[in-house]
Amino acid sequence: MALNHYNVYEIEGEIMGRAAEVRKKARAETAAAKTKVYSKFGKELYLAAKAGVPDPEMNVTLKRTIEKAKKAQVPSDVIKRAIDKAKSGTGENYSSTTYEGFGPGASTLIVECLTDNPNRCITEVRTCFTKAKSKLGISGCVSHNYDHVALLEVSGISEDEVLEACMNADVDITDISSEDGAVTIIATPDKLYGVKEAIEKFRPGLNFTVEEVTYLPTNNEYVSLAGEEMELFERLLSLLDEVDDVQEVYHNVKD
Repeated sequence: MALNHYNVYEIEGEIMGRAAEVRKKARAETAAAKTKVYSKFGKELYLAAKAGVPDPEMNVTLKRTIEKAKKAQVPSDVIKRAIDKAKSGTGENYSSTTYEGFGPGASTLIVECLTDNPNRCITEVRTCFTKAKSKLGISGCVSHNYDHVALLEVSGISEDEVLEACMNADVDITDISSEDGAVTIIATPDKLYGVKEAIEKFRPGLNFTVEEVTYLPTNNEYVSLAGEEMELFERLLSLLDEVDDVQEVYHNVKD
């Protein structure tokens, strides 16, 4: 059947309409992701500023948090608002809490939160697990299978040079490895910035692609999921990401 001009215009209109919806959805998802990042760092900056002097030149924790926020492309006005809130003495009283649970298959998760309402927080986190056919557990049920560590990754320097830098600064590290020109360093959580400063002093101007305190499965024992189990696991992560109080989620599922 031949298409007349009206058929062509209708088809083109439908295609353009679908494309516009895809773009609209992508923009909404991007905006939501940015909002989550801004909220996350807003809380961390507020707590860092409130816990000490609200001046990064006199508060090392605040200075480091600002550096992390800038690396995550958090706007200056978001950073300033969080610090100003701490200066004014107003704002919420956040408390940190960690939940542990069992996801689909052999997956396990550790969920770190900052909240001004613990009852709301645990209810929302538990709901996420329930909707993904998973189970929230008690404290310690999962974390004993993880190592709590400082993790850094840096390029432009060798393993031997990193070891020399840390030795010169009298900073201990737990493990070190390299792959594709990047060196990965593991240390105890309290040594994160000590290791970074030692390397920066030894070789200024290096780019740290990772610098965080995290949880890693013991002996790198990750699990693989597929099919419905992977779908449920991804749903669980998506649901947790929508909870404002959730700051970080750690798990043992292989990418």
